[in-house]
Amino acid sequence: MKSFAALLLFIALAMLSWGVYGPVLNWGKQDMAGSALRPFICVGLAYFAIAVVTPGVLLRLVGEAGHWSTTGIIWSVAAGAAGAIGALGIILALAFGGSPLYVMPLVFGGAPVVNTFLTMYWSKSFRQVSPIFIAGLILVIVGAVTVLVFRPALHGPAKAHAADVKSPDAKATDTPATDVKTTDAPAKVQPTPPAEHHWMYVTLFTAMTALSWGVYGPTLHRGQMAMAGSRLRPFLCVGLAYFLIAVIVPSLLLLQWHEQGEFTFSGTMWSLAGGAAGALGALGIIMAFTFGGKPIFVMPLVFGGAPVINTFVSLLAAGEVDSLHPMFYAGLIVVAAGAVTVLIFAPKAHAPHPAKHEEPAAEAVSG
Repeated sequence: MKSFAALLLFIALAMLSWGVYGPVLNWGKQDMAGSALRPFICVGLAYFAIAVVTPGVLLRLVGEAGHWSTTGIIWSVAAGAAGAIGALGIILALAFGGSPLYVMPLVFGGAPVVNTFLTMYWSKSFRQVSPIFIAGLILVIVGAVTVLVFRPALHGPAKAHAADVKSPDAKATDTPATDVKTTDAPAKVQPTPPAEHHWMYVTLFTAMTALSWGVYGPTLHRGQMAMAGSRLRPFLCVGLAYFLIAVIVPSLLLLQWHEQGEFTFSGTMWSLAGGAAGALGALGIIMAFTFGGKPIFVMPLVFGGAPVINTFVSLLAAGEVDSLHPMFYAGLIVVAAGAVTVLIFAPKAHAPHPAKHEEPAAEAVSG
């Protein structure tokens, strides 16, 4: 019973953390005048502090059950790379005019599909999938899409972002936005596509994140299994992958590419907070696996609950909770119902081993 309570607690931690991730990161991007690389660097720095320095110190001072292995390191680093690429996809989707109100539900609707089928392929559990489980998975997806279709149109920060850095410049100089564009364009390298192409890029980067985050859970679980159920070691590998992809690479790009925007205190703080939320979500996933969770139901639950939190955080920040359509609420209810169904009827590849309260890590890798 204690293990099940801990499992639910850490699933809730991942839901909450990844639910606030998109809106908080979007605030950081807006406060950096639409920059994409700078918030990404802050995300990587937050991951480095939480997922590299902290577990590294704990391993050195306290130690932990499990061991390092080449296979475990490869799978865990691959999971971290998938997570970082997904984070980049979110930032780019927002940079091209996407809103967290529909980008995140689309991601959280598509990622469970990728996660479920990859998990079933690796665990050879296709035959044990019940029609009710499939129905629950469909409910999660349909609910997320319903949230997307009946999302309210924000009239606050989301619309203000459409002008990116031109609006702040226009206010500072008291000149029309068109004049700012004319004088600034020759001096900067701005590969922003025409406005009519924005939706295509938003869709592309949203799909990239859904794919990346869909493979994240099963890949991370493999890394943890290969390290005998260790929690800190795979978490550290995830942090190292983030540091490489989200700090080193974009820092080198900024040296060569004069991207719009600049580092600001508020933008840095919001982006660091977004990265911290992402790292805590990753830790919640690892701990859920440690207490007996499996990717085939942990990830759909997280991806089902996170868009609910994401949506209400975005609406509360914009002060537009009262503008919700009844079908929007219906979509949230469908997501919750589907998530519960997925949890109850999740297929099991192997018969469960007897619970050992004193060895939760061994229990996590036995299935």
